[in-house]
Amino acid sequence: MLLNQNLRAVVGLFALFSSVLGCSDHEDGAHDHSKRSHSHAPPAPVQAVTPPSRALEWGDINIIHTTDSHGWLLGHQKKSFPEPNYSGDLGDFASFVAHMKEIALEKDVDLLLVDSGDLHDGTGLTDGFPPGGIDAHAANQFLKQLPYDVMAIGNHELYIYANALDMHQNFAPSLKGRYLSSNVNITLLNDKGQVVTVPVGERFTKFKTRKGKKVTSLGVLFDFTGNDHNTTVQKVEVMVKESWFAEAIREEPDFFLLVGHMPIARDNWPLVFNAIRAVHPLTPILILGGHTHIRDCLQLDSRSMSLESGRYMETVGWLTADLDHNKGSKKPIKFSRRYLDPNRVTYEFHTRKSTKNFDTNNGKLISKGLNDLAAQFDLASQFGVAPHDFTLNQSPYPSENSLLTLFIEQAAPVALSINNTRASNPRIIITNSGSQRFDIYAGPFTKNDQLTASPFADAFLFIPNIPFNVANQVLPALNNAGADERRRALMEDRDSELYARGHVDTVYRRWLQEMDERNGLARRAAQNLTLGYVTTDSCPGVGDDVQHAPLPFNPVPDFIGSIPPQVAADTPVDLVFVDFIQTQLLQILNSLQTTKTFTTADVQSYSPALASAILGLYAQSAWN
Repeated sequence: MLLNQNLRAVVGLFALFSSVLGCSDHEDGAHDHSKRSHSHAPPAPVQAVTPPSRALEWGDINIIHTTDSHGWLLGHQKKSFPEPNYSGDLGDFASFVAHMKEIALEKDVDLLLVDSGDLHDGTGLTDGFPPGGIDAHAANQFLKQLPYDVMAIGNHELYIYANALDMHQNFAPSLKGRYLSSNVNITLLNDKGQVVTVPVGERFTKFKTRKGKKVTSLGVLFDFTGNDHNTTVQKVEVMVKESWFAEAIREEPDFFLLVGHMPIARDNWPLVFNAIRAVHPLTPILILGGHTHIRDCLQLDSRSMSLESGRYMETVGWLTADLDHNKGSKKPIKFSRRYLDPNRVTYEFHTRKSTKNFDTNNGKLISKGLNDLAAQFDLASQFGVAPHDFTLNQSPYPSENSLLTLFIEQAAPVALSINNTRASNPRIIITNSGSQRFDIYAGPFTKNDQLTASPFADAFLFIPNIPFNVANQVLPALNNAGADERRRALMEDRDSELYARGHVDTVYRRWLQEMDERNGLARRAAQNLTLGYVTTDSCPGVGDDVQHAPLPFNPVPDFIGSIPPQVAADTPVDLVFVDFIQTQLLQILNSLQTTKTFTTADVQSYSPALASAILGLYAQSAWN
């Protein structure tokens, strides 16, 4: 999964070519990622990365925004598009930021660097640590080396107490008061051995920009319920009524900078926005959100803008505002926004650099350090060689190119039969489609690839001796097929519960589907467009920095199952499922029959193999 010198050369060559041809308009200028030297690196892609077509707009206030990076600090290293669009690593990004800071100095304007949370869970750099380690602790040391002005906490910082404590003790202090957790607390022992509950970071911060603009900043998390013991998430509607909140917003700054792990649409930002507007009806408000993994922009009024910048370091957001030109005015503020594809072509284009002079010393050190970490975690350890791409949504489910088909029809039956005394019994295996998080690409399938594709360490459970004709109805019932009103209500409750616990796959996939339905076939027929994101949002103008054709989208069910055994209707079978869906499955099973009311007492462990290990176990046996 490592970007070799060939791909780097193609990217660099294209950047140099674009900089030579495009200089005249440049004056305004989201699991092994070791990328620069590895024997298993893929060949260079057939298509080169597309450069931006136009320079960025600058304002008095300019913001570079990241969110939901989830450990993708060595970029996306596969050759199948859209992966090369996102092939820049954190070292490249650090060099980009440094050069953009220089341009801001030349223009004598402010440039801020902001992140909206979810640094944990996603690649081998975060999740591949040896026993006894802490998720993302090592990878986060490299994020500390970037000049972030404000960072906010995400829900993935809170699933495991040790991670939250590490953020409080070892990460937040590096931001010197600007790691924000306005409505998130942690309970711990203080220096005197007393139990105290304190913010993970700070509730808010006030500071001045380089140009002297006064900023009041908050860091808000959505109403998350999946946090670990000894962490607390206060509901947003309660937070805005706190006395500290009123005190924080009392004094009028030049602008409010609201940074938080909360979607900018269809969530609770208006509660925060309206509370501020009640005190300061005209003060500019800039909102940098996250969590749903999409590119999005909207304006809650003419003197504010809200931006969300994707996932997995597949997007770097750019937001600008002209404040000096209407200070104290009621007139609409001039804003702009852009969604950048994070790769060297993009970075070199917008910084007016070439391959020869783009890399800074700090950038090169960060890249080397991340590669060394990948080697330390043995992320290039290979299970086998994937024969072709397996995707979540680009290929239909079921099909031979579907990752979900691969997982539930091939990999799970093989892996769950290893050292299993019940393997000869007929069975039906069910899991949630959200258990698979990222595509698998042709070529070496490594420890890192396993962690990106299937990161959730769910256990497989089973209920024995369910009549086949009952067990075979569970999957379609879970997917709401032919559901009565009661079961539909169960599904709606489930969706609300899953969202509160942090699951955003349905929102992200709906976004991809809408993108494809709008103009997918026509744009893919255009020979000059590479695959990537095609964003439609609520802000004026075109947001995407590079024009793409959208990925083909095929919907998938919420739950997937193995191929049913060919047995008689009354044959007893093992009903196998992951622990994550136990509650819903028991409800469904009890709604399908009246012979017995099944409870957790009827559930047993099926295999020691966790869901996160299934693909690796299968690859060892089938892809070698």
